Amino acid sequence: MIDYDRFLSPTGRQLTESAIRRMGTVVARAGDLVSFAPGYPDAALFPWDDLREITSELLGSGDAATLQYGPTRGLRPLLESILGILDQRQISSTLEELIITSGSQQGIDLIARVLVSPGDVVLVELPTFTGGIAAFKNMQADLAGVRQDADGISLDDLDAVWQRQRRAGKTVKLLYVIPNFQNPTGLLLGLEKRRRLLEWAERRDVLIVEDDPYGSLYFEGAASAGETRPLKADDANGRVLYLSSFSKTLAPGFRVGWMVAPASLIERFDTAKQSADLTSGILDQQIVHQAVRRGVIDRLAPRLRAVYREKRDAMEGAIRAQMDGRLTWSSPKGGFFVWATLPDGHRDVDLLQRALEHGLIFVIGSAFFVDGSGHDTIRLSFSAPSIERIHEGVRRLALALQPAAVPN
Repeated sequence: MIDYDRFLSPTGRQLTESAIRRMGTVVARAGDLVSFAPGYPDAALFPWDDLREITSELLGSGDAATLQYGPTRGLRPLLESILGILDQRQISSTLEELIITSGSQQGIDLIARVLVSPGDVVLVELPTFTGGIAAFKNMQADLAGVRQDADGISLDDLDAVWQRQRRAGKTVKLLYVIPNFQNPTGLLLGLEKRRRLLEWAERRDVLIVEDDPYGSLYFEGAASAGETRPLKADDANGRVLYLSSFSKTLAPGFRVGWMVAPASLIERFDTAKQSADLTSGILDQQIVHQAVRRGVIDRLAPRLRAVYREKRDAMEGAIRAQMDGRLTWSSPKGGFFVWATLPDGHRDVDLLQRALEHGLIFVIGSAFFVDGSGHDTIRLSFSAPSIERIHEGVRRLALALQPAAVPN
């Protein structure tokens, strides 16, 4: 048997796996398992009829461009459609400042590959998205966590962490944030804090990577579109690299996301992308463009917000009814996740093992922390399961949390 470890590069030896993807493989192999793990959209909400009609027209046209290679930077009609979406989000941009990515995850990876040198510091929220952790760690960045308040990242702690890293002789290049219904906590960054965060980045000369997959999934009555105004909308100096995606609003299977950045950086990302995939799927881009052009996403958005709010309410109601106060959480105003704190004496890893015995899976909270903490937290995704399965999953979680299950 060949020892392939001998052939691995330094990067290959230290590649970091996404905890969320690992949980997804468990779901795929299990039987009657309720999954609160991956942040999947509800497949029942996919606009099947619209997509069927669009795909039939595209493939029936016989136009070779539908299935041919395309530009690395992306299909021009789709890029132009995205400019319209950005205008709705009050972001001013040009075609030269846009690139299509294979999901926003590829955007994070491109940023890491182009901008991060081994040993550079990337500041991240505590906790933060595991895909961001993996992308930056794989480029051998040092990740420094910043505490969050009820209204998002703590600016006081942010500056304290920045100063500690600088005193240690480190180069701090990037701050990675998810301002809208953050993954995993569901927190919404306050508008005033957004303004001050931009001022901080200017003062400390740090680039902000703004990841915004959930901004349009605010819950009516709990938050408004105005409260999700991107940092990029107020970025006058090219300080913010903005990422978004159609995965949560149309369908994740298309793997179509995009990045807005200064034109000089987009040129670099374009070159880096050529060595990764040459181009994102052109058929996928054609379908997404038509969905945007025909107003499919705009028509769908209110229903998405209503259904996901109903599911959030179902999960919170079930927790209140079945947990007897054993879990605490902040009610998310949008997005896909309930972020819960465990009772004293419970650890996320141990609870997951017991939950699996009862046929339930979730993501352990510590997977989202870069400082080794978070073992008293778990992330529960309410987006994909039906309301009936949400109730059943919470029932199983309550069983796993029975006091008798706590080890001596």
